[in-house]
Amino acid sequence: MLGISADPPEKQKKFKEKYDLPFTLLADTDKKVAKAFDVIKEKNMYGRKVMGIERTTFIIDREGRVAHIFPKVKAEGHAEEVLARLRS
Repeated sequence: MLGISADPPEKQKKFKEKYDLPFTLLADTDKKVAKAFDVIKEKNMYGRKVMGIERTTFIIDREGRVAHIFPKVKAEGHAEEVLARLRS
């Protein structure tokens, strides 16, 4: 399991420590991965339209193919949703 965000490594390190995350976080500060996975979307922030990264989970199979996509992820209950999908 990997987590990827546009945050710099220093900020990711603090986040990982704060939440005691047991997986690797990767920095995508130039947003190349976000662009490749087409997760940069128009968002509405305080009534203004802005471009930003839509929180998305991808399940990648053993052959390296995208097996499932969870768009517009909300943290609450999401881990259970992903585990259920992996078990099915």
